[in-house]
Amino acid sequence: MGLKIYKPTSAGRRGGSGSDFAEITRTKPEKSLLEPLKKSGGRNNLGRMTQRRRGGGHKRMYRKIDFKRRKDGVPAKVASIEYDPNRSCRIALLHYLDGEKRYILAPLGTQVGDKVMNGPTAEPVRGNCKELGDIPVGLQVHNIELTPGRGGQLVRAAGGSAQLQAKDGKYAVILLPSGALMRIHLRCRATIGQLGNIEHNLISLGKAGRSRWLGRRPKVRGSAMNPVAHPMGGGEGRRAGGRHPVSFSGVPAKGGKTRKKKKASDRRIIRHRKKGKHQR
Repeated sequence: MGLKIYKPTSAGRRGGSGSDFAEITRTKPEKSLLEPLKKSGGRNNLGRMTQRRRGGGHKRMYRKIDFKRRKDGVPAKVASIEYDPNRSCRIALLHYLDGEKRYILAPLGTQVGDKVMNGPTAEPVRGNCKELGDIPVGLQVHNIELTPGRGGQLVRAAGGSAQLQAKDGKYAVILLPSGALMRIHLRCRATIGQLGNIEHNLISLGKAGRSRWLGRRPKVRGSAMNPVAHPMGGGEGRRAGGRHPVSFSGVPAKGGKTRKKKKASDRRIIRHRKKGKHQR
């Protein structure tokens, strides 16, 4: 797990970097855990574009990840660490004692042959999944549930980890990577440890084509468009936009407040994330 800096053998290679994939132990995925993945091109079920600048990219297969981790009391062995094109972190293939195979998100430091387990009888060590009520205060966790039994929804990206800071009644207090403090029910599950591939954010794509391989299309500035195409378009010459910066649909950008006043998740949040230049 490290960074590989490419030599400038061509203009496209100059300034680019990538992962050395040193932690990967298997290059072909488990066939029984694959599903076809169709591209949307940013269109919804009605064929209308709801997300701009998406399309193309390399063909992928979806790896079925066990986010719920509800197979309790059955020990499993890490059979391999694999690359997943659908997420930034690595995935680990588990072989359970009863013969079942499942993928999980690979915690930092996970190696082939490691033993992991889910449920109340599992030890509070890296890779094991337990309810927040059974995890000691102060440990790093990832793949955190918001609703018991629904599966992990928070902290799933490469290098991510949250900290269990306290337990208050029926709720645990979690410090998220954004700096927000959130109350989550003690019956919700989380996996212990930090996610691997921590140098993912240091990768420089180096050229436009590499973005296209990822399915990302070019971004055009709103101020370079016509008035019919964007709220900040039009004007003689290079105009500044003529108003506070907004998105394509008119939502304030660059620091404008967009959060709903009575959002349902407000009751969970003790302290909102830090925003702006000096965020933690």
